[in-house]
Order: sequence, then C-alpha cells, then structure tokens
Amino acid sequence: MSTLLLFHPSPDAVYGFPNAKLIARVDSPYQRIEVWDTPQLGRLFTLDGRPMTSTGDEFIYHECMVHPAALAHPSPRAALVLGGGDGGAARQLLRHPSIERIVVAELDEEVVRLTREHLPQVQGGAFDDPRVELVIGDAAHYVAATATARFDLVVFDLTPPDSPAAGLYTPNFYAHLKRVMSPAAVLSVHLGSPYFHPQRIADLLDGLRTTFAVVRTMNTFVPLYGSLWMMATASDALDPAAIASETLAQRLEARQIDSLKHYAPALHAGLFSASSLARDKLSRFLKPLC
Repeated sequence: MSTLLLFHPSPDAVYGFPNAKLIARVDSPYQRIEVWDTPQLGRLFTLDGRPMTSTGDEFIYHECMVHPAALAHPSPRAALVLGGGDGGAARQLLRHPSIERIVVAELDEEVVRLTREHLPQVQGGAFDDPRVELVIGDAAHYVAATATARFDLVVFDLTPPDSPAAGLYTPNFYAHLKRVMSPAAVLSVHLGSPYFHPQRIADLLDGLRTTFAVVRTMNTFVPLYGSLWMMATASDALDPAAIASETLAQRLEARQIDSLKHYAPALHAGLFSASSLARDKLSRFLKPLC
C-alpha cells in the first residue's frame, strides 16, 4: 500500500513524496532503518526517519563529497570513509586510479546489508573490490586503534551530529583523526541546509576551523534533502576551492574519470560559492574568524 512519505528537516518545515511504498524496516541496535520505493527518486533509505540516500539522486551528494577533495590531491592513495555503509562514497573514490586502499568504517552492519540488497546500484560492487576494506564498528574506535595508516582523503559520510555519530563531529575527534591523516590530506563533511540547520552548520564550521588551516564550504541542491545542501572541505595544506577549472579538467582526463552525472570543472567554482541569502543565514551564527 502506498503512502505519503514525509520528512521534517526542522520543527517548522515539512516536505515529502507521495505514493511511496515501504519495502523493508529493521530496528538495529543503533537506529531504525527503512527502505522505501518512490516514483520520484526510486529506492531510498532512511535512518530514524531521516533521508539518507536515494538511487535517483545519490550521485549529486556522493560526487560532491568525493571529487572536489580527491582532485585537489595530486595523487591520493588511501582513503577513509566514516559511515558510508551504502557504498556510494567508496564507489566514487575507486574512480581515482591512484587509490590503493579504502577503509569504510560503518557502525551498523544492517545498513550495509539492507542497502546492498535493496539499493545495489549505489555501491555498484564497490565492496567487492579488493582495495576496499569494510570495518563494522565505531569509527572512533577504529581511528584510535590505527597505528601506522595514513589517509590522503577522509569522507564524513555520517548521520548528523544529533545522532549516534555525535562524538565524531568534535574538535577532540578531529585532533585524533589528524594523527592518521597524511600532511596533505583533505577531509570532506556534509553540514546541512542553511535554511533548516544554520546553527548546526555554524557549529560544525567553528569546530573544523579550530583544527584545520583551510576550511571551505560547498553547496548544491539535493532533491532527497529538499533543500540547498552545504558541505565542507578541510585541510592543513590543500585548498580545493583555489584550483582552476583547467587543472581540474586535466586531472579528470589524466585519471580517465568521465561520465560523472553532476560534478564537473565548470561547476567547481559555483560549488564553492554561496548566495548572499545563504551567507546571511549563517552570518548571525558563525564566530568571527581570528
């Protein structure tokens, strides 16, 4: 039976998808996972009622979370994905031929199982690639136990800060994370909607800026999230926003990365620029830069 699938991104906002059908529901030890089929975006899954990934538009989010940071690095070899149990980030990372190792540290094995079964095109076989290591458990514990690995890219493909992932969005964890990041590493993190979550975004940016020398924001519209969506890159050495479109095009060609559905060198500068309205929304919450 079909129903109206509604999401509440903030207490005073709601949007949704009519004629949705519930395919699966599992209460794991960490969260409620639901898989829905929708006429608008195909299969999607939610965690505790929040939209995570859909087959119809996942490429927008995953391409933006991976390629601007990966292209800023001249030759990324190792990547760490925090969360990412649907495999979408790993799939995009594997497109860079210099990548030798990807660790996906996913808390909930039920996320991996359900998305592999119901949304297999999102991971596209990434978890079957020998370069990908899937670690089930707390990502903070994985980072703490890692002694010698050094990652060039880190992707925060996590639920928001008011979730089981809360402890990973802190300067304390960023400091531990830097221990396993190479000197030229780039981190990418999703922040939220400037219209629905301005305080959350400001808090995340303030935390990143206390730990990393170069923090840049990105934004693009994500249909599943019902809004303009902001992300960020953070690094002590590299600035993805400063790379010329010609250089990006050359790196894409050299790495033989084509057929991207959303990200492109021509989009890059716009991705890292925010509208006056979005900046105004955030300005009242952000701490002044020293």
